[in-house]
Amino acid sequence: MINFANALTIARIVAIPPLVLLMLSPLPLAAWGAIVLYATIAFTDWLDGWVARTFNQMSEFGRFLDPIADKILVAAMFIALVANDAITGWWLSLPVIILTREFLVSGLREFLGPKGVTVHVSKLAKWKTTAQMVALGVLTMVPVFPHALSGGLLLLLLATGLTVITGWDYMRGAKGHFD
Repeated sequence: MINFANALTIARIVAIPPLVLLMLSPLPLAAWGAIVLYATIAFTDWLDGWVARTFNQMSEFGRFLDPIADKILVAAMFIALVANDAITGWWLSLPVIILTREFLVSGLREFLGPKGVTVHVSKLAKWKTTAQMVALGVLTMVPVFPHALSGGLLLLLLATGLTVITGWDYMRGAKGHFD
């Protein structure tokens, strides 16, 4: 079902490849374009949920697609940030931890779905997503504002901590459903 909320989610996914291209472009204005496009994508992540709740546009399709859009964005951003040397050295372990948790929780949802068990998004997981989005946004600004690197990496460390905590909570909550 395509409604405005779902159209925003689809538009967010469609905007990810141009975002990565802007991040990888050597053209000076491309970095500004990446910052603006990332901010727009992050805003539509909030906006699609608000529209869905406010105008009763919640749907199974939206519940399915929204977290996938988030995961695609986060993975694509990590690839671009690593390619741009914004994330190097031991800091590379943070995207690996975050992506590992994302795969595990997605797999958990896939595993529990046929058993009739729904894994609801916790409030802390929403904070985790917010911390990831803010960290990635700050790291996107590094080509224009190089001093933003340390703050972006510290925010990424915070996001990783929240990622580990929420991943552990989801796995612990599901342990009774494993055969």
